Amino acid sequence: MKCQQCDKQAVFHITELETGEVRELHLCEDHARSYLNQSEAGGGGDSEEKSSPGGALTGPLTVGQTADELALIDKKACPMCGITFFEFRNQGRLGCPHDFVHFEKELEPLIANIHGSTQHSGRRPERAAGSQLPEGTDELTGVIGLRRGMQEAISCEDYEKAREDRDAIRAIEERWLGVPKA
Repeated sequence: MKCQQCDKQAVFHITELETGEVRELHLCEDHARSYLNQSEAGGGGDSEEKSSPGGALTGPLTVGQTADELALIDKKACPMCGITFFEFRNQGRLGCPHDFVHFEKELEPLIANIHGSTQHSGRRPERAAGSQLPEGTDELTGVIGLRRGMQEAISCEDYEKAREDRDAIRAIEERWLGVPKA
């Protein structure tokens, strides 16, 4: 999608809801920055002042984050899987269970907006007899860390460390599933 002000790619998609009126803005980074800076300097205003007939943007933005703040958030990366918040926004998928903890502040409003709540309500899947899958994300994150460490050890040709990580992963999976993996 193109920016409403120029032919660049729109990277900011803003929806404003005021007095029952919905207004969508699709802006490139430069125009979003100028729009956000105008809104900070301008203070308040009526919704009619926000958009002129020529499509020029004026008036406040109710997002509460400047383009510089968004750029800092986009650079934030998970220490386990290495995914950045920018990659999440583009792909729509997180890299590991630890991302929910690491990006909690950024994800909570998004989850609340999509699902109407941040707490699970509903059924949970039944587990097979003998399986001991973890309730939290700590053990899953540990396995992801072990797999990452194993890959790094292989790339450094430290095969003893890779073997130890592999054996630790297998032991955890055997405990979870109750069946030895071949």
